[in-house]
Parts: sequence; structure tokens; C-alpha cells
Amino acid sequence: MIKGLVNRMSGKREAARNPATGSDAQASSQEPPRSAGSVDVSPEDKTAEAGAAQAPRKGGKRRRSRKRANPESAWSLDQFSVEPKEGETRFHDLELRDELMHGIADLGFHYCSPIQASILPHTLQGHDAIGKAQTGTGKTAAFLITIFNDLLCNQPEGERFVGEPRALVIAPTRELVMQIGADAEELAKHTGLQVATLIGGMDYQKQLNRLADSVVDLVVATPGRLLDFMGRRDLYLDHVEILVLDEADRMLDMGFIPQVKRIVRATPAKESRQTLLFSATFTQDIINLSKQWTFEPITVEIEPESVATSSVDQKIYMVSSQQRYKVLNNLLRSEDCKSVIVFANRRDQVRRLHERLRKSGVAAGILSGEVPQAKRSRTLEQFKQGEIKVLVATDVAGRGIHVDGISHVVNYNLPEDPEDYVHRIGRTGRAGATGVSISFASEDDAFLLPDLEVLLGTKLECTHPPEELLV
Repeated sequence: MIKGLVNRMSGKREAARNPATGSDAQASSQEPPRSAGSVDVSPEDKTAEAGAAQAPRKGGKRRRSRKRANPESAWSLDQFSVEPKEGETRFHDLELRDELMHGIADLGFHYCSPIQASILPHTLQGHDAIGKAQTGTGKTAAFLITIFNDLLCNQPEGERFVGEPRALVIAPTRELVMQIGADAEELAKHTGLQVATLIGGMDYQKQLNRLADSVVDLVVATPGRLLDFMGRRDLYLDHVEILVLDEADRMLDMGFIPQVKRIVRATPAKESRQTLLFSATFTQDIINLSKQWTFEPITVEIEPESVATSSVDQKIYMVSSQQRYKVLNNLLRSEDCKSVIVFANRRDQVRRLHERLRKSGVAAGILSGEVPQAKRSRTLEQFKQGEIKVLVATDVAGRGIHVDGISHVVNYNLPEDPEDYVHRIGRTGRAGATGVSISFASEDDAFLLPDLEVLLGTKLECTHPPEELLV
């Protein structure tokens, strides 16, 4: 059923669609009917699943469902008092559901970030949106709040099936998907809404069990793993009401757009869903894609006061290729280096650097595309907990790591794409803290500095490293 423009403008979407309608908006892999394994949702208690359906599914298998826990009701908005402040938008001002406000209060959010204040009044009314903002500006919370508030306000009546999410977030990297999923769990913990993350490199059956365990409301996924689930008919997207495409420019750079197009075609037509697209840059390719995927969107561009965050002290050390490791090793042993990410451009460079650091007695972990996902997850958790001091990474971590307390970022190699420099140094100086970025400029990559200065809009001062780092 195609939503009318009037309903789109009012932000009221139909809670239940007829699965037999709108078939032209679905991919061919979405065609087979799902006649079993459903869960009834009672109109009187729309946040809980009624019963545990054990009806057979396709292939003779059985879907398992579990009764969803009721949202907590003891909390009151009166317990979360935030004084109005001139020039600031409170989350109270957005008329969000109390269950969602409870999660916001737990996270300590009081006032909206600039992109949240600009985009939420529109997306909460059901408008499509295209947002341009740097990483770390609060856009993840912006689209998660939109999703959860909408799902709570527009509860479906009647029959629901496992493997049929109402909202979908697509992100380019495994780390970013895991971070979004963790943020979603925190925001939704008092709502009764269920979240699942789907990423490659992890056990398929465990992820399938999560989908089959109960009706899932939000799925956060990388494109490849999502297509795996769709191809095996373990996941259907024809009931997606809200679609979010995060880091669209990164997905374009990584060659995911053909996969994303297949996924988008499997969802309802753009007039029948709400689509939110976020990107750090607005290239012509991104603009063309946004026209294909969104319906009369509003556009929000948040231009930072400076391209690189002002909370990061940026240093460029002129060193020879032979000096780089000595300077890095001495730097890591200094007292002010508490938690450090070292970036290199290629997997082989990361691997060799990690091995040298370990042999030198430095507690270091490695994060790159060739490391199995389970090990990457363990390494990232060890880094967050302070069990390892140094994380050596490729740009796969540039947009997917959100760890408070990172004191230093070191660019062992200057990035070939200036945009990656901004995302790398953005790993430090977060949440009101200050950080230090140190980049090595050698004879083999110093030629990249002019393009970097053009992007930053400022001249970078190159200095020799202090004598104590050269000993």
C-alpha cells in the first residue's frame, strides 16, 4: 500500500501493511510467501508478542519466538529535569516517548547536537532526510531516536513474522555496525524494541538464531552479510518502514553501492518508507544516489568551524623512513601516551608494525580487514578496557571506532585520501576531551601534504621530532 503524501507530511505511517501489495518494490528473492512462523501482536498490549509460535516454516524448519519483555513503567519524565538554555534544543522539546526519554536520560544526553537539533524536528514528522556531518557529531543518535520514536508511536496490529524487521540501518564496516548496534541497545533498553546486528566474519547460525528467537524491530547490517540472509530467505525487507544509509560516501568508496542498490530494491518503494541518508561529503555521485533513494527529502548540512576538530593538537614530524619506527617506539613509552591508535595505509604495513611493537614489548593489538571478525571484536574490547595500550589499524577503523579516552592518534603513514586524515584524528579529542595527533611525513609520502592542507584550509606546520624521541 503506497503511503499518501498527506500521511508522509503528518508523520503518520500505516502500522500494518498488506504483504500482498506493493510487490513491484520487492526483489525477486523476496517473493516466496511466508505462511508460517508468525507471531500475533495483541492490540491491547502492542509491545509484547502473544504466545510462542512454533508453526513450521519453509523447508520443514520451525521458527521460535519468545514473548517480549514489557517496557518498564515506573520511570517518569519528572525524574529527568533539564533547564531550558538559550540557543540549545532539549530532547524534552521534541515530545519523544517516555520510554525513549528514559534511555536518553540514562545516557546523560541533555541538549541536542547541531545536527540533531536541525534534523530531528523533520525526521520525527516522517520526512526523508539527507544529512551531511562529520563523524562524532551525534548523527547516529539522530537516526536511532527517529527510528525508535516512530516504532513506538506506530505499533503494528495483527500478525508479524520473525525475520521481518520494521527498520534497517546499513553501514559500510563491521566495527561501525557493532557500534551502532551497541548504541541502539542502550537507547532502546526501556522500550521493549528488539535490535539485531548482522556482520560478516561471525557465525551465521548465531546471528540467525537471534533473528528467529523473537520478532526483531531493527536490523543493523553490513551490505554483504545482509544479502546473505536475504539470499537464504532468512530475512525479508518488504515491511521496512524506515531505511537508514550511514556513511554513504564510504560505501561508495568501498564499492558497496551495487549491493546497496539490491537491498534498497527489496524494501518498499521510496514513497512508502522513510529514508535517511548520511554522508560526510556530498559528491555528485552521492547526490545522484540520494535522488534515487529518497522522496522529497529535507537536506541538513552541518559545517564544522574547522574541518579538523579544534580539540586535537595536530603535529607533523618530518622523519626519514628509517627514523619512523624509532620515533614511534619512543613516543609510545612516554608517560602522556595512555591509549593510542596507530594508523598505516595497508594491511601488510599494519601487520609488520604490529609484529615489531610486540617484539619490543609494547602491549599492542591489530585491526585490519585480514583479521577474523571474532578476533577483531576481542581486540577492540581489550583496547576499550585498557588491557592493551596500542591499537595498530588500517582505515577500516577510521570511522568505526568510538572509544573515549584515546590520548593520541599516530599516522605512521600519511593517508592517501585527505578525508581519511580527518576521520583518523577524530578518534581522539572526543566527548569534550583534548587529544594529540602526530603524523610522520617522510620522503615517500610528504607530497600528500598540500592536498591535506587544501582540505583543512590551513597551513600545517612541519617540525622535527624532539630529541628525546630520536635517541
